[in-house]
Amino acid sequence: MVGRIMNSYVSHLEAAIDGTILPHDQIQRLHKDRPLWVRYDLDCAGRTLNRETLAARAPTLWRYRELLPLPLDEEPVSLGEGMSPLLPAPRLGDAIGLSDLWVKDESQLPTGSFKSRGLCVAVSMAKHFGIDRLAIPTAGNAGGAMAAYAARAGMEAFVFMPRDTPIINQIECVLAGAALYLVDGLISDCGAIVRNGVEATGWFDCSTLKEPYRIEGKKTMGLELAEQFDWTLPDVILYPTGGGTGLIGMWKAFAELKALGWLESEKLPRMVAVQSDGCAPIPRAFDSGERFATPWENAETCASGLRVPSAVGDFMILDAVRQSGGRAVAVPESQIVQAMHQAVTAEGISICPEAATCVLAAEQLLDTGHIGKDERVVLFNTGAAAKYVETVTLDLPEITDPASVDYERIVR
Repeated sequence: MVGRIMNSYVSHLEAAIDGTILPHDQIQRLHKDRPLWVRYDLDCAGRTLNRETLAARAPTLWRYRELLPLPLDEEPVSLGEGMSPLLPAPRLGDAIGLSDLWVKDESQLPTGSFKSRGLCVAVSMAKHFGIDRLAIPTAGNAGGAMAAYAARAGMEAFVFMPRDTPIINQIECVLAGAALYLVDGLISDCGAIVRNGVEATGWFDCSTLKEPYRIEGKKTMGLELAEQFDWTLPDVILYPTGGGTGLIGMWKAFAELKALGWLESEKLPRMVAVQSDGCAPIPRAFDSGERFATPWENAETCASGLRVPSAVGDFMILDAVRQSGGRAVAVPESQIVQAMHQAVTAEGISICPEAATCVLAAEQLLDTGHIGKDERVVLFNTGAAAKYVETVTLDLPEITDPASVDYERIVR
């Protein structure tokens, strides 16, 4: 039955590193400095939630309430998180050699990126536990999302980001009332500031995978994908991987759907973790057969969300990739902006530079035979291109005399 303490289908928390069981009715963060899983009584949840009852619910992230940790009688902190569209991409597919390419477009979520998913659940759970002060290190989009949801919940928000984080991310934090600090360093340096300030400030650390609930919000990408494809999953998922919460969350979602018996096939997607060769600790660990990734020195990429030299969930990413029969690949940093332009031009979808790495990865894996040209492939667009105004430089023709326009020259 639904737990009386939490009024949810959560059964316990589980340490990802060694399986240690922890109680779910109190604030938990890490075990042995490694992340926690939220575990559910799926048999019980499945008696209330099934594919038919789900179909009758509003198309929002919270339609999966029995598979989320927030108690059922509490209102979530929400900005109206709808299901992100799953869009066919035939012209982009033709250009790179794929006959069945799709884009899951997370740019249409409330804060313009997939970070809305994890932070709406994390902030909702923080409110549930009576927390009123949050802090986060961020490469950009997570900070903006936390600031927005903290404002929605009436909480204090403290955001620390590298000084060269895209200006749009900085502006959205300030507009939402967060205390924003620019740091001379990488996200790992920002993380150290947050971690070292917990005791002195009393804030709750919302770093990637350093609390157990962001991953639960991110897993809804996988739940949605299965539902949108009528419970038949694609052959391959290409995912731009920084901290990796989304990839890990989707793999968890597929396991839960399989346990519930909702999937039409036992076959699960091959998960591909994609990084830039300017910061590629996960592909390096994958290629060398390691379970843990050593930190990347001198990390640099225009895809700011991928500039994560050391991920606390590195082994969880690599486990998911290997269990799925997938890959971890690094693509040329020098080609990211060009791929971004190619994708947006081909489909009109607001592809961010992080997602553009997946275009390059698809071409690379086609060439090596790791993806077949007729396989169903889904590329995740994790944020809106408009958030990266520094990435694309423009050299545009000008009209100096509006009365004497050479139209033939324009249309040539």
